[in-house]
Amino acid sequence: MKIQTKYHGEVEVAEDTFIHFEKGLPGFSDEKSFVILPLPEQSSFSILQSVDTAGLAFVVANPYHFFPTYEFAMDEHTVDVLAIEDPSDVSVIVILTIQTPFEQTTANLQAPIIIHVKSNQAKQVILNDERYHTKHRLLAEKNEG
Repeated sequence: MKIQTKYHGEVEVAEDTFIHFEKGLPGFSDEKSFVILPLPEQSSFSILQSVDTAGLAFVVANPYHFFPTYEFAMDEHTVDVLAIEDPSDVSVIVILTIQTPFEQTTANLQAPIIIHVKSNQAKQVILNDERYHTKHRLLAEKNEG
């Protein structure tokens, strides 16, 4: 299937690669299908692109690459909704806010996106954990860790 994207123009994507959010993302409840597209020459970052809205795309990253001590417990509701039976079936990404200069870029560790990698079902969760907030400096944390 061909889709229009914010950063990649028109691309061909297989429907079995769609990430499905049953209730959409917070603030985007009508947006239920996304794909993850790589950023060429930027292996640490990807794009979470809406399948239906070309202009809706988020730069995302694996939080553990930048925040090795990042950890949280998934609530029972999320485990049930995503039908998670094995922790190895879970992938976690976080949305970045890209800044200029890039050193000011932040990651939202308070609201990770949990993806069940076998079913491609996903949910963004809001953590009630005082260690995490919506703007963690990406590079400063990596250099300290």
